[in-house]
Amino acid sequence: MSDIKTYEYVWLDGYKPEPSIRSKIKATDLRGTDKGELNDDMPPRWSFDGSSTQQAEGGSSDCLLVPVQMYENPTAPDHLVMCQVLAADGSIHPSNTRDAANAVVSDEWWFGFEQEYFFTNPDGSPLGWEDGEPRPQGDYYCGVGADNVAGREISEVHLQACIEAGINLTGTNAEVALGQWEYQCFGKGIKAADDLWMSRYLLYKIAEEYGVGVNIHPKPKTGDWNGSGMHANFSNEEMRTNGSEKLFHSICDKLGEVHDEGIASYGSDNDMRLTGLHETQKITEFSYGISDRGASIRIPVYTVEHDWNGYLEDRRPASNADPYKILSHIVGTLTK
Repeated sequence: MSDIKTYEYVWLDGYKPEPSIRSKIKATDLRGTDKGELNDDMPPRWSFDGSSTQQAEGGSSDCLLVPVQMYENPTAPDHLVMCQVLAADGSIHPSNTRDAANAVVSDEWWFGFEQEYFFTNPDGSPLGWEDGEPRPQGDYYCGVGADNVAGREISEVHLQACIEAGINLTGTNAEVALGQWEYQCFGKGIKAADDLWMSRYLLYKIAEEYGVGVNIHPKPKTGDWNGSGMHANFSNEEMRTNGSEKLFHSICDKLGEVHDEGIASYGSDNDMRLTGLHETQKITEFSYGISDRGASIRIPVYTVEHDWNGYLEDRRPASNADPYKILSHIVGTLTK
């Protein structure tokens, strides 16, 4: 039997305002490879052509892929490998947002991301909109029936694939607009953001098998349609076990003081979504409140009912936000 194993390396490119996901497959028996300072369970570092990903010039094009998390792959190749990008000299690449997040976050910080998105046809229209704009939203949220749902099979295959990969998806549901879906991804520390990126990768790849696209723009359809967000639920040890109303209000106030910095870290075109309508606060304003889905930060009833021990939901991040930047902003702000 061959000792060759296959590893699907996944990384973020240098495109702006948000990076795209890239991947390539390495087949190796791992013997005689240089793992650098990595755990022995990790595959080796690898290089790629950064001039093709907006990460290097053609005259000096090598960039390095450094494995940081490995997952079981529900389909071939054998493993999925989340990587961060270094420059050829081993320094942190300017496109690498993971490094800054990893410097401030520890495993006491828990995150639950609510990733919303649209499935799309090859022409870019949302799935289910082939005959034009459907009837107004209302029946689609958590809907049942062919007139109310489009893309359920893909969403459920994605859910199962993430679970098999070891990514903790805690649920999925049809969202407010036809063809719009959400899944919830829970994790601790930096792995929470690694898992979210890998879950996105699996979503794109599985949808590809169905001839369907994925749109994570925060407002792909203008008009009286909900946009797509990526609400970030978060907590640390004190919030979960030694909380108080004063503590939670102070956290919200601290985030409010740097609201503009948060918005800058929470995804492009977010002004199209944060309008004060469709369960959002205006992008220019900051507010928080108990069970208030029109606020910037919602204090869940769960937290209040558990004697102010629990978590907060930052409702500002857009669906296209970089989770590494979200971690950097929230934890960086609250640990200063």
